Parts: sequence; C-alpha cells; structure tokens
Amino acid sequence: MRRIDLIGCGGIGGHVARNLCRFLHSERRAVHVVVVDGDAYEERNRSRMSFTAPENKALLLGRELAAEFGDVLTIEPVPEYVTAANLASLIRDGDLVFLAVDNHATRRLVDGWCAGLGDVTLISGGNDGIEDGQDGTYGNVQVVRRAEGRALTSTLGRFHPEIREPGAPQLLFTNLAVASAMLNAFYGLLRAAAAYEEVYVDIVKNSVVPMERK
Repeated sequence: MRRIDLIGCGGIGGHVARNLCRFLHSERRAVHVVVVDGDAYEERNRSRMSFTAPENKALLLGRELAAEFGDVLTIEPVPEYVTAANLASLIRDGDLVFLAVDNHATRRLVDGWCAGLGDVTLISGGNDGIEDGQDGTYGNVQVVRRAEGRALTSTLGRFHPEIREPGAPQLLFTNLAVASAMLNAFYGLLRAAAAYEEVYVDIVKNSVVPMERK
C-alpha cells in the first residue's frame, strides 16, 4: 500500500483523514495520501467540520495533515471536484480509495471508474441524511475490491439504486460513526480479517450490522 486517495474532505472525510494519517504515522508507513475536494469550507459547515477559514477544504486539510504527519507521510491536496476528465489522474491501479462524499453522482462516477481497474480497493461511506421526516441517524459503509482484473465484491450500485438520487443534509454524530466504520473496514483489510462487504450504522439504536453480499 503506497498510495491512498481520500475523496471528500468534509463531515466524514475530515474525520477519516485525520485519524487515518495518525494511524499510518504511528506505524511509520511512508504512504502517499491524496486528499481531493473542490468545495470550500463555509461558516454553515461549522456544526460538522473543524476547519476555521473560508478556503478550499482539500487545501486546508492538506496543510493540517502535512504539518502534523509530513515527516513520514506525503500529503498531496487536490482542490478539484471529481469529474470524468480527472479520474485517471486521481485514482490509479493499486490505490486504496476512501470515498466520503455527500452526492450520489460522484459515488456513481468513482464506482464506475474503479470497476475498470485491475487492482483497487474502494471504501465508501455516507449518511442517508436528514430528509422526509428522518433524523439522519443512519448510514452505511461499503467495501469494493478488485484484484488481478477480477471483482472480489459487488459494485456500490448493485444493491443501492438510490445512488442515482441527490444527497441530503447530515448529522455530526452519524458522520463520526460512519468515519469510524470506514476506518474499521480499512484496519480489517490491512490485517486480512475483513469478512463483509457492507455495514449499516444507526447511532440511536447503537447498532453496526455487517452484511455479506452475494
């Protein structure tokens, strides 16, 4: 594992990035970490994010991570939205990808790109959001893996046709739970102990339910 791509540096991605880099640094793993986000931090994001300046999230997070962990890790901020035009430069064969975005169009784009690679691991996490009378206390994490040109798991969209729909507002505590579940999946893969493709999280029920897809 030489390169990790983190797409989305907001409510979930920021928590993933900081704790992931702390772990990698503690193990002295010289990993190239790419943080990608075209969006800027705004005051209205304060309830879920710990940035302090109105600037691009990838640049803010990149500086923070480089200052704390740059003696071991290589941190590369990319202040761009993911598009069909830049996917090839962002996600490469052999990469491990954390996908932490709040819109299904980007999930679908990244999922489709990864499906064409020979070797890639994609860990995608998100909240279903606060909408239609729901309170945003639930979320999910999916793990997609390809090796030697073969699919070892299902794609993101196979069991989730809702990735065609727009995202919704999110809750801080669910962001934290989903970020933790994404890092748990990463650790399981690192230790060759992961035995599930998807996890459902509900913070009010205090439940984390793994699923093995067929």
